[in-house]
Amino acid sequence: MQNKPFYSGFVNIIGNPNVGKSTLMNKLVGERISIITSKSQTTRHRIKGIVNGDDFQIVYSDTPGVLKPNYKLQESMMKFSNSALSDADVIIYVTDTVEKTDKNPEFLNKVKSSEAPILLVINKIDLSNQTKLEEMIGSWKEILPNAEIFPMSAKENFNTDNLLKRVIELLPEGEPFFPQDEMTDLPSRFFCNEIIREKILLNYEKEIPYSVEVEVESFKEDKKLISIQAVINVERDSQKGIIIGHKGQALKKVGQEARLDIEAFFAKKVFLQLFVKVAKDWRNKDSKLKGFGYNSI
Repeated sequence: MQNKPFYSGFVNIIGNPNVGKSTLMNKLVGERISIITSKSQTTRHRIKGIVNGDDFQIVYSDTPGVLKPNYKLQESMMKFSNSALSDADVIIYVTDTVEKTDKNPEFLNKVKSSEAPILLVINKIDLSNQTKLEEMIGSWKEILPNAEIFPMSAKENFNTDNLLKRVIELLPEGEPFFPQDEMTDLPSRFFCNEIIREKILLNYEKEIPYSVEVEVESFKEDKKLISIQAVINVERDSQKGIIIGHKGQALKKVGQEARLDIEAFFAKKVFLQLFVKVAKDWRNKDSKLKGFGYNSI
């Protein structure tokens, strides 16, 4: 009896900031892999989510939004986005009904020249109307003539099933890249970092969230409890005071919100300790960026 063929591939999700890439990723994976806020540059790393079926494995990658770098951290973020073009078996390019079609033409030209199939998602159609959507589809057909277009609302889970079906159809034949029970290739500490950073993005304004990097220094797990010690790194002394807040109340709020989400993620009780320290100008220092995991593509 002949073995049934197996299909596997890297499906990379790219696009500009704030178009809903992370929301789409989480819907396609069926788990909360990527953090989501309304702020741009929420995603800093290339985050993989793995979906397994009886005869297929999809390795999705969520990537940072495309931008023009102002400092070394953003240069590294753009390397993650560019690398997603070069190793994709399928590209999902996400735009939405708000952004202009001529944004970042240089990156769009790279997408256009890719040999991988392109699935263009026009997200947030619940915020538009039929006439505007038809105009947008016409414009995108001119810009990316080889792309298949999927009008969608990832938040409302509209048309994500059809996108998934098409992704499966486009997968090349091949062996799985990861064990069938894996959901991601990233360690537990990474998701703790990201959940804490999400709470900082949600609770602080202006430059503060973008000047922060979280680092889990201790992660100890037993049958009933996970004990975590994490450091919130900031660039300047003044930012340290803002993160901590009056009588430590701001930091306490972040810790409480993060602990609840980490408990939900791991389905286990969590003891979380947060500390704040100054890592001066870390966004422009290669050694610091390397230590925070921004050197790997």
